[in-house]
Amino acid sequence: MLTASGDSQPGEASMLASGTSRRTTARNLFRTLTLASVAALGVTALAGLASAESMDDLIAGAKKEGALSIIAVPHDWCGYATVIDKFKAKYPFLQLNELNPDAGSGDEIEAIKANKGNTGPQAPDVIDVGLSFGPSAKAEGLLQPYKVSTWASIPDHQKDPEGYWYGDYYGVLAFEVNTDIVKKVPADWADLLLPEYKNQVALSGDPRTSNESIQSIFAAGLARSGGKVDAAASEGLKFFAELYKNGNFVPVGGGAASIAQGTTPIVIRWDYLSLTDNDTLKGNPQIATVVPKTGVVAGVYVQAISAYAPHPNAAKLWMEHLYSDESQIDWLKAYCHPIRFQDLVDSKKVPADVLAKLPPAENYEKALFPTLEQQGAAKEVITKQWDSVVGANVQ
Repeated sequence: MLTASGDSQPGEASMLASGTSRRTTARNLFRTLTLASVAALGVTALAGLASAESMDDLIAGAKKEGALSIIAVPHDWCGYATVIDKFKAKYPFLQLNELNPDAGSGDEIEAIKANKGNTGPQAPDVIDVGLSFGPSAKAEGLLQPYKVSTWASIPDHQKDPEGYWYGDYYGVLAFEVNTDIVKKVPADWADLLLPEYKNQVALSGDPRTSNESIQSIFAAGLARSGGKVDAAASEGLKFFAELYKNGNFVPVGGGAASIAQGTTPIVIRWDYLSLTDNDTLKGNPQIATVVPKTGVVAGVYVQAISAYAPHPNAAKLWMEHLYSDESQIDWLKAYCHPIRFQDLVDSKKVPADVLAKLPPAENYEKALFPTLEQQGAAKEVITKQWDSVVGANVQ
């Protein structure tokens, strides 16, 4: 694995090869998101820090609220269909409003801003966003703190110490390929520039608002720059400009449907989404999940509660549900590494068959977990320069 400086760390060559190596490597992966990157945010602590409350009190409060509005939670993402269904069964008295399932992280933040005075169903109570969006939303006063009952088992460097945001799951960026159409499967980023991939390559969303797409451009640039993190954003933009000029880039937000239809036979997505699609499509078409040889970038998503949540008690119930053993394992079943993975493995709560289905070790050996500072810098460059450097309006 690469550290923030680009140097490899020894002793991580057997990720997921056995129970012991899984535990060791997962711990090392988490450590690459440094405490220093969080401390650098310089956020002032607030008095009256919120923590896990009595479940009876939360349930009583949620019953009075009667609803919960979530946003950007597609059912085919990270096993969310199962998580949502279990939440509905557990709290049938809540009307669950699912806003804009395909929204990007930036859209979620804008939805909070646009609905500050709205107490109706269109105001999101909770958000699930890319790591860099958590601290920035906190700095803007858009979040409220809450520490779930399993707070202690979330790694310190994967959560805001005051409880404003906390990691939920992570994966690495990969190529999801429809092999019924693409006969020669690309192995690395440079391959995507080959003429045989004309009109075949897509991002999953708009790189001006989607964290997944922002990180995809960063990953391409990391490969193009030879692993130079500081140059990755600008080099990634150049890569996609060339991809677009060659006619290989399709300016359509790709997903399972467009991959299966052949509209976007190659889409850059998180590995867990691709692996889930492979299970869902059941060979129609055949799907290959390719972690590129270079430019392997891992990403953590985070949960948070809106400071303007119309249903704050229901929002806290949702967080308790997500960070329970059951939901964390449901995420793992969908190939997402949950943030409490280490704790669950140590306490022997993860079924052996679930661990056995995780991707092989070599796919993750070179994974880089960008720090918050690096993600913020890359996001700034990519979102502001995409139009001028690439000029492809992703629909």
